[in-house]
Amino acid sequence: MTMDGKSVDVKHRRRYDSSSRLAAARRSQAQVLAHARGRFLRDGYAATTVAAIATEAGVSVETVYKAFGGKAGLVRAICADALEGEGSTPAEERSDALARNEQDPRTVIRGWATLATEVAPRIVPVLLLVRTAAATDEEMAGLYADLEDTRLERMTSNAGRLARTGRLRPGVDARRAGEVMWTYSSPELFELLVLRRGWSVAAYGEFIAQAMIAALLPAPEGQ
Repeated sequence: MTMDGKSVDVKHRRRYDSSSRLAAARRSQAQVLAHARGRFLRDGYAATTVAAIATEAGVSVETVYKAFGGKAGLVRAICADALEGEGSTPAEERSDALARNEQDPRTVIRGWATLATEVAPRIVPVLLLVRTAAATDEEMAGLYADLEDTRLERMTSNAGRLARTGRLRPGVDARRAGEVMWTYSSPELFELLVLRRGWSVAAYGEFIAQAMIAALLPAPEGQ
């Protein structure tokens, strides 16, 4: 109740204030990650400091540590953000929906390859940074191993969906198919073809789609 006798919806105001603060915190964290990504890719992991990132982002060092727990946490968050892709729906969710709703396995694999062309340019430079840092930094070595294990688990799960519906070619089980998909989704392949040999991302996507279809699915009838 105000002094003039009018009531105030305190709960509503508190919810509004809380949501505003949360949105502001998210914007601040996104800004920190953007500056951190630029710094890491430009200067390398070892040479980049939390203080430099905080200064560029216009926040305190304490804020960075509180939100991300230091350099390793920043890299983990950058990787997680990159893997979500560019759409409003995370790439992993779109991948699952494609496998669930599409009946033609060739269309499914081509869809996965298209998602790879969206995600790979975002994640591969960071994975290569982590791979390099892993040679001398224990936390980065652990992170790289975790990311590779997670990618293999993801690819094996995708392969399992094909196997359960009888879509894999004879002699190829879910484990082998997952390893094939893990290989074609590797940062090393993107590095070789796109970053070193100058292939377009579209050409890379078409290559991995054709390669996975040939390796995993039965040949079309009459061939």
